[in-house]
Amino acid sequence: MTIDVLAFATSPRRHGNSETLLDRVLAAMEREGTAVEKIIVPEADIRPCRGCNACEKLNRCVQRDYMDYLHDRIVAADCIVLASPIYCMGLAAQAKVLVDRTQVFRSRKYVLGLPIVPPERKGKRVGIFLSTAGQTWENVFDAAIPSVKCFFNVIDIRGRDIRYLMVNGVDEKGAIDRHPTAMRDAETLAGEVIAHLREVGVA
Repeated sequence: MTIDVLAFATSPRRHGNSETLLDRVLAAMEREGTAVEKIIVPEADIRPCRGCNACEKLNRCVQRDYMDYLHDRIVAADCIVLASPIYCMGLAAQAKVLVDRTQVFRSRKYVLGLPIVPPERKGKRVGIFLSTAGQTWENVFDAAIPSVKCFFNVIDIRGRDIRYLMVNGVDEKGAIDRHPTAMRDAETLAGEVIAHLREVGVA
């Protein structure tokens, strides 16, 4: 069985630092024979959560947009990669919209008491958070992490199965290419995740 990777590029600046980092991870994964689907979130019809809580009764969102497709793909994927730059000390707005629309899974899991993935797939999925920031502050990623953990938790990816690659001090477009370790770290991370998924029996 082929490992299924679903990736989200959320930066409004196409081919910027976070997307370049994502592309390096995905290219390394594809060389390992995985099936990769990359979603360009700013170009997709993903509307903000309305906070209506209808999903607590319907087990689906009342909005009809691209999330109809993505809700199913998120459940099906073995590895989900979220790539976002840091804007104003947090996730980019486009990334946060995606995270907020996973409220459906929160309702399914904690209100309706329904499974997100079948029992045999629990513990066999990996989440990756890739991020870049222009600032060099050590705490520049701190505010984004709780949202990332929430995103992966509600889609049934355990905290211990989340991997992080966060690179600061890369501001202008293309700066990530000149970083001394980022691209090598991206390829190493990709290899480690694929090896782990094979070890737990995904492929």
